[in-house]
Amino acid sequence: LSLVVGLTLTIPATTVGQDAAAEEETLAHAMSLSRSFRRAAQRVTPSVVTIISRVNPPPVAQGEGEEDEAMEGVPPEFQEFFKKHGGMNRFRRFGGPQRGMGSGVIIDEGGLILTNNHVVEGADEVLVRLSDGREFKGLDIKNDRISDLALISIKGAENLRPMKLGSSEKMDIGDWVIAIGSPFELEMTVSAGIISAKGRSIGASQRRGRYLQTDAAINPGNSGGPLVNLRGELIGINTAIASRSGGYQGIGFAIPVDLAKWVVSELRDDGKVQRAWLGVAIREMDADLGRQFGLARHGGVIIAQTVPDSPSEKAGILAGDVITHFAGSRVRMPAELQAVVERAEIGKGHEVHLVRSGNVQVMTVSLEVLPEKLGVRRPAAPPAKKPLGQ
Repeated sequence: LSLVVGLTLTIPATTVGQDAAAEEETLAHAMSLSRSFRRAAQRVTPSVVTIISRVNPPPVAQGEGEEDEAMEGVPPEFQEFFKKHGGMNRFRRFGGPQRGMGSGVIIDEGGLILTNNHVVEGADEVLVRLSDGREFKGLDIKNDRISDLALISIKGAENLRPMKLGSSEKMDIGDWVIAIGSPFELEMTVSAGIISAKGRSIGASQRRGRYLQTDAAINPGNSGGPLVNLRGELIGINTAIASRSGGYQGIGFAIPVDLAKWVVSELRDDGKVQRAWLGVAIREMDADLGRQFGLARHGGVIIAQTVPDSPSEKAGILAGDVITHFAGSRVRMPAELQAVVERAEIGKGHEVHLVRSGNVQVMTVSLEVLPEKLGVRRPAAPPAKKPLGQ
């Protein structure tokens, strides 16, 4: 048995220096990322607005016996006065206007603001508050319920800073993003996260969308606010969350800016969005159906039914066909087919590639305007993934 007494461990100076250098390099990378977030937030915050919508409550009808109950405790001389002038109900205040709050983005120096339709839909009055505190009445509201987007104009506002529009298509899973808005009425709140997924379909009420999914914290009040990249470019409009509590649980959804650009151009020019229509009921190609059709999962979109006298029927498309390409675009999911069809030129022939009974066929279809009655369907029950509210 050997006993070593007074052993001294000496760490080479080079090792200490290397560790310090590595730590400094790591810190430098972190600080660089922090500065990127800071610059992006500073660049876009002046372009973000808070939107306050007010809905005036309807008059409350007076039920039988309510007038007598309301008169209890009122001196007799005043009871006679109220009866002569329409009763107590006429002098009551049944609460002020209902108030909601959302967010929006300045997209034009002339005062054009982009937000969610559900932030302003049904409002009797809309107030727009800029980041510097100035307030303006929202005017000339144009909305599109299918995309859940709306445009608001404000007049007389000087020195507006419109946000630069980026490309949602160029964003990829894992890219950093920033969300800005007024969650729970906490104006100009900034949160950060990444793009978690692309091309999400999120329920009956937003069935036509292909949304960006993010884990940046968004909550009620973020509706209509921007999702931006680290260059400070708008890449999405925050619109919905997946939540069991009603608040942030790590899954939020934004309307891609590439879709918003098209909707904005339609609303600006015509005051409404004119969509093309193929006239089919469609189904997703899941694994079981893929085996039946001899195709891979998401290998195309199944035609479940064609609408009589629609463009699809006129072109010869049949139930059971599987569309794989439309107008040169590969389609794998129903939302992809809907997206390419609705923005296609109306009245022009478009090439359709489909699989019928195992054989590939090519057809030409001339699209028509989407009938208004087919534009929006209300869900029978609230979807699991719901708009953020106001």
